[in-house]
Amino acid sequence: MTNWNPDLYLTFGGERTRAAADLLARVPVAAPARVIDLGCGPGNSTALLRARWPGADLTGLDNDPAMLTAARASDPGVRWVEDSATWWTASAPYDVVFSNAALQWLPDHAGVLDRWFAAVAPGGALAVQLPVVHPRSPLHRLVWDVAEAFGVADSGTVCHASEFYYDVLAPHATTIDLWETEYAHVLDGPDAMLTWLRGTRLRPLLSALPDDEARGRFEVAVRDRLAAAYPSRADGRVLFPFPRLFFVATRR
Repeated sequence: MTNWNPDLYLTFGGERTRAAADLLARVPVAAPARVIDLGCGPGNSTALLRARWPGADLTGLDNDPAMLTAARASDPGVRWVEDSATWWTASAPYDVVFSNAALQWLPDHAGVLDRWFAAVAPGGALAVQLPVVHPRSPLHRLVWDVAEAFGVADSGTVCHASEFYYDVLAPHATTIDLWETEYAHVLDGPDAMLTWLRGTRLRPLLSALPDDEARGRFEVAVRDRLAAAYPSRADGRVLFPFPRLFFVATRR
């Protein structure tokens, strides 16, 4: 998989950070001493943690060097760590383990969440947000269809039903708060939607194609499908529905 592009990712930084803010608002920990942001990317979600808990010992962890370079430039005072969130374990517990839009890229969600929740101190919280992926979504159907037409295996992203995450966390939690929100992002047409996807969902698919010519044809096919699935409004903009799943679990 190609490296992330922080500038491309932050083209829609406001929309991407909004979900992190909504997740953070439901974390019931008043004054944590230690906080970690798993899959911190360019640091946009970490900045929210810093603003809410300026006195906390704050760490941002990501496995992509380009994202971490951008994150370090955004706030040199945070401890930035290059590591995989998939296998991450803590040498000492954290009062808040936070992860915004990262879990969907990882395999074995049950195993990952067991490790993440084990790192939470008693009375602390694990807070996670990830995009909802399901066959009913026109977005994911069209990406799957184009990938199949180009002969690209789409490992894609993963999101289970809320019941799955409840069952994983419940044995060690005192409270679990789960909810879904569908954001209706207002974007400037199908080209903007393609740019959004190019920065995240399409990355592994584009990197699997043999050359730039194939990647160009793939993007045109996706753009055409987007234009058909999400018609423009009278002002030329499109409403881009984007559902996300949230959960906050407090450790016993």
